[in-house]
Amino acid sequence: MSESDAAHRLDASSDELDIAIETNLDEDDRLKPEFVSAVLDAVEAGRDEDARALVYPLHPADVADLIELTPEDRRAAVAAALGDLVSAEVLSELNDYVRDTVVDALEPAQLAELASELDTDDAVAIIEDLDKADQQAVLDAMEPEDRAAIENALSYPEESAGRIMQRDLVAVPEHWTVGQTIDYLRDTVDLTSDFWEIFVVDAAHRPIGTCQLSWVLRCPRDIAMTDVMKREQTLIPVDMDQEELALRFQKYALISAAVVDPAGRLVGMITVDDVVHIIQEEAGEDILRLSGAGDGDINEPVLDSYRARVRWLISNLLTALLASFVIGMFEHTIEEMVALATLMPIVAGVGGNAGSQTMAVTVRALATNQITASNTWRTVLREIRVALLNGVTVATLLGLGVMIVFGNPQLGAVIAAAMMTNIVTAGVAGASIPLMFDRFNIDPAVASSIFVTMITDSMGFLAFLGLATLAGLAG
Repeated sequence: MSESDAAHRLDASSDELDIAIETNLDEDDRLKPEFVSAVLDAVEAGRDEDARALVYPLHPADVADLIELTPEDRRAAVAAALGDLVSAEVLSELNDYVRDTVVDALEPAQLAELASELDTDDAVAIIEDLDKADQQAVLDAMEPEDRAAIENALSYPEESAGRIMQRDLVAVPEHWTVGQTIDYLRDTVDLTSDFWEIFVVDAAHRPIGTCQLSWVLRCPRDIAMTDVMKREQTLIPVDMDQEELALRFQKYALISAAVVDPAGRLVGMITVDDVVHIIQEEAGEDILRLSGAGDGDINEPVLDSYRARVRWLISNLLTALLASFVIGMFEHTIEEMVALATLMPIVAGVGGNAGSQTMAVTVRALATNQITASNTWRTVLREIRVALLNGVTVATLLGLGVMIVFGNPQLGAVIAAAMMTNIVTAGVAGASIPLMFDRFNIDPAVASSIFVTMITDSMGFLAFLGLATLAGLAG
């Protein structure tokens, strides 16, 4: 067969694969329901080869989606039927909860083989969630070099740079020339295949600069690497928290960064694709924590979701009882003027929304390190000014509306004053409570919402009913 014929057949095969993939995906690049049903029906009927033929053209990420779309009690059977199509790349793409189901169906030797094909950070993500006994069984089945790398990664704290860094990198000594570096890249058989940056290290293996692969290819062979490299670099301590690490990548627009141990020696690197996952994970966590929804994963076991959410609902119940107690203090006032009962939820509800807005802004600013010791009070005062402007606007509109509807200017003035008071209180609480929790090293995303809600509800009822009583509206 000529080279042109071979190329033509390769192109045709590639086109057929593209058509097959497009046929199985909808316009949002999601697997079509009928395709998922066809695969599940084939597995249930024992036609594993048919199932494998259907899945074969899919990208590993789409295979992972297929397994996630499979009912929980059938995932192990589907994974077993697909065999080696559930590759290392598929495992790394799976949702954490779904991955646990698939991993449980694999033998330690199989899992060890799959983990050995992954970058260290991806392999660690799979192995770290195993029980101690299963974890040790997988490690025992691995090659000594791979096992040592993963055991070293597991020795670092969870969600630290040491856990997520890649150990496969390219580093060359500072005395080498560009020519020596190119020869090393060409001649080294077990060199990592995915890299775009070369680290230049001194005799103690400390990084002194970085050099993009394109720079090496474009320079004469006799130029020293130290003359080509960029000396300015952002070094990541091996024990740095992943959230702070992500902020550094965002701040300095990094593509990759060297990870160093306490002695400053190069031990790994982190690339932006890992950081994208971290940013997505941390942002999702903060949003879910604000609502008290736990992990908020649709694949999370029901009992885990129940335990995560019910404690916050009980806490909200207690704060609601406090608001109810405040209302009870003014029972006589409400009996004398029923209109108060219809209006007081407005004051508490709008105040609660105002507090949530301020709290969300403050929690985000804390998460992204926008708030520091030097601008804390300036930030609080800014939110108070915003609350004052919001309060004046909403209180004026509400007061005029109540005055027109009920024909009672005094009632309009009372509810306007109560609304103004509650929105300003909400601004102060929404800004100060997250800052207070952060000062005491308590996650503000988890603890703030319930206290802000308690303050705005209680203050809303107290301000409105208290002012109504003082103004003699019930008389």
